[in-house]
Amino acid sequence: MAIQLGSGAQVKRHSYQQNAEMNVTPFVDVMLVLLIIFMVAAPLATVDVPVDLPPNAAAPKPPPTEPVYISVQKDGTVFIQNDHTTIAGLPALIKSYTKGDTETRLFLRGDMHAEYGRLMAVMNVLQRGGYTKIGLVAEEESAQ
Repeated sequence: MAIQLGSGAQVKRHSYQQNAEMNVTPFVDVMLVLLIIFMVAAPLATVDVPVDLPPNAAAPKPPPTEPVYISVQKDGTVFIQNDHTTIAGLPALIKSYTKGDTETRLFLRGDMHAEYGRLMAVMNVLQRGGYTKIGLVAEEESAQ
């Protein structure tokens, strides 16, 4: 005697539907535990030893001076700030603007159509004068 269950087709073992969603509950639990651990450990990481520090005898450093702008126009004309000069007169005029401080920042602005050799001549004069903090200024490119 044999008993046949079903109609011969494969029988489903379970009537559960498959769940394809991710369960984030364990992830949230782990994050909360880590948060509590860091909240407890953070105050322990600071040093809380009272120390009487000695006073500082050094004079406070003055704020950096404003940069001096040197401009070279399309036709080769040289300006320091708003004063016209020549390459020959550049060393004397730059010393008066910087008060002889060779650590002053100098910004060299060159016209887009200025001759490259002229810009290099101005830069060489400045470097021979001992000025090493020379920056080239460009206009920001607009997004189109």
